[in-house]
This record gives sequence, C-alpha cells and structure tokens, in this order.
Amino acid sequence: MPQDTEQSAPVAPAVPSAPARTLLPLILPALAVGVGSSLLYLLVSGLAERLQGVLWGDLPDALGVGRYSAVWMLVMLTATGVLVGLVVWKAPGHAGPDPAVLGLSAAPTAPVVLPGLVLATMLMLAGGPSLGPENPIIAVNVALAFWLGRRLLPRLSGALWPVLAEAGTIGALFGTSVAAALVVSESLAGRPMKGALWDNLFAPLAAGAAGAMTTNLVARPTFDLGLPPFGHPRWEDLIAAVVLSCAGALLGLAAVYAFPRVHGVFARLGHPMAALPVGGLVLGALGVLGGHLTLFKGLSEVAELTRDPGGWTAGQFATMAVVKLAALLVAASCGFRGGRVFPSVFIGAALGLTAHALVPAVPLAVGVSAAVLGMLLAITRQGWVSLFTAAVLVSSPTALSLLCIASLPAWLLVTGRPQMQLKADGTATR
Repeated sequence: MPQDTEQSAPVAPAVPSAPARTLLPLILPALAVGVGSSLLYLLVSGLAERLQGVLWGDLPDALGVGRYSAVWMLVMLTATGVLVGLVVWKAPGHAGPDPAVLGLSAAPTAPVVLPGLVLATMLMLAGGPSLGPENPIIAVNVALAFWLGRRLLPRLSGALWPVLAEAGTIGALFGTSVAAALVVSESLAGRPMKGALWDNLFAPLAAGAAGAMTTNLVARPTFDLGLPPFGHPRWEDLIAAVVLSCAGALLGLAAVYAFPRVHGVFARLGHPMAALPVGGLVLGALGVLGGHLTLFKGLSEVAELTRDPGGWTAGQFATMAVVKLAALLVAASCGFRGGRVFPSVFIGAALGLTAHALVPAVPLAVGVSAAVLGMLLAITRQGWVSLFTAAVLVSSPTALSLLCIASLPAWLLVTGRPQMQLKADGTATR
C-alpha cells in the first residue's frame, strides 16, 4: 500500500482561552475607569469651552475689540503662552514632561503633577493653540487610574490600569469603543500576550464602551462632517484616494522632519517663560495669516469648512492647511500641553477640500477622508487610529474600502521614517 510521503505543515498550538471566572472580576473596574475617564474629559473640555467663550467672546466685546482681529489674536495667543509658561514653571511637577517626547500612550505619573497638567491643558484649549486634548487627558486618566486602582484593588495587576484608562479615554474622545479596541490591539501587537487576543481585549473593550457611552449620553459628539453621501465608487475615485492619501502623508512628513529642528530652536530659549510666550506670539501671527479657523484644536472649525465647501477658494484652503501645519509644529515644539490628532484632521480636511476645489470631479467624501488618512499616518504612525478617524468623518462603508487600499501606499511612504515624537536627547524616534 503506497504511503503518503508529503509532510504536513506544522500546526501552531491553539492559544488557550481564559475561563469566564478570570474575566468577570475585570468588568466592574473596567466600567468604572471608562466612565471616570469620560467624565474627566468632559469636565476639562467643558470648562475650557466656557473659558474660550469668555476670552474670545465676552472679553473682546467688552473692550470693543474685534473677536478675531489681528490685534486680539496676537494678544490672546501671547497671553496664553505667558499663562501656560507660568504653570509649567511654577506648578508642582511642571505640568508633566516635555510633550514632544510623548505619544498617545502614557506612563503613570505622580498625582502631584496632575493639577498643573490639567490647568495647562485647559488654558491651551481655551487660548487657541493648535493642539487637541487627547495626549494630556490620556496622561491624567492613566495616572489617576493607576494610583487609585493599586490602592483600591491591589490584587489586580498594576499594568491593567493604564490600558483601561487609555481605552476609556480614547472611547470617550471618539465616541465609540471600536476606536479603543483598535488602538489597544495595535499596542498589544508589540507585547507578549497571555491567552487569546479577545481575552486581552475584553477589559479594555469594556472600558472603551463605558467611556464612549458616557460621552454620547452626556455630550452627543460626532465626527460625521455631514459631507454629501458617497455612492458607487469609480476607478477615478480610487486614483484620487491613493493620490490624496500619499499627498497627506508627504505633507505630514514635512512637519515630522522639521519637528526636531523647531523644537531645538525653542529649547535653546532655555526657560518656559521664554519659549511659551514666544511660541504664543508666533501662533498669533500664524492666526493672522491663516484666519481664525486655523486656531484651536480644529474639530469644530473643520465642520465649519465642510458645511460650505464653496465658500473658499482652492488657494484659501491650501493656505489654511499650510498655516495649520505650521501652527501644529510650533505649538507642539514650544511646550504647550496637547495632542496632534485633532489639528491633523483639520490639515487633512483642508488638503482634501483644496483638491475638490481644483478638481470638482473628486468627491468631497473621498478627498477629505483620504487626505486625513495620509496626514494621520504620518503624524501619529498609528494605522488603526488613522483609518478609523478618516472613515468616521464620512460614515460611508463604500468609502472605507477605498481608504483601506489608499492606506497601503501611504503607509509605505511613512513606515521606517522618523516619528513626530522625540527622545530625551531631542532626536526623533523611529
């Protein structure tokens, strides 16, 4: 009887799943961290919005100065630099480490640092620098969850609390737990895992869902820009998506390569009371050049742009994209506490609107989402965050398939390149 001489391919051993009794005790801590992360984010954002209304509405109206006049933008951005500089200089812990060395993930910091970091973040959000709340809010929630969790539930692993806080905050920021699960799964890819992937995602997904639901119930946020619906894709749309994702990636890489140099210029000033006011003055000048829509974190501003895409010319959209990119670079280099995801969305959207204004055949949904995708890939180097954010801007399953293809050449452009995050010695990480 003939024998089969072919050797069967080796089969990897099945990864054992965790029993339910191991996962059940994680549910309540995860839900508590998710709800708490969302509430802190909403509190800081709400207070910052109220302060913004005073600084950019009530105060200039009382003084008889135009809300977004050149004089007021220069005064407000410089004053914001002075105030944040005072916090960084005098607050215990100096409002945390230099934000240029931080990414979306954060190591737990001492609780004494948190009041200064929260105050610096609120002043930044209200004052107009082009940064978002994500990095400092994640850092605060991670520190609080780690500190409280180890004291209240010492039997649980200390490494669990930062992951829950990151997932809860990302869920709160984006209003969906899917974003949190994707980000956590990406971070787990570089770490040794015990058990199946879904077991490792169980508690972070619960925290992300709790954070997202809390935000949705309290604030009802949305990333959907209300762009015209995207119908059946054409070959031309695929080409446009690929070209614009690559253009966004190249534009983002320009800021990435400039980041260590610009940071070095401000570092040579040697003191936060020099670097931050000078940075604020430069940001005020950029605001004068690009207009008031290039101020602040950029999410409500990009919604204003997309509501009336015919209200600006291609040259104006391009100017806003370049000015916002320069403002992001300066704000991240001079010491303002903030993240880079939200302003990157504005830059990518302005680039996509430029393409649509130049070539009306490019659908708005394709142009905006593809350019945002490429920009975020270059700035964050987080594939899931970039793809998810670009997709939710247009809320179109059809556009998602185009974005998946467009992400491939854009990723080839950015992978292996320096990141917009520095090491302690001022050189770029890779």
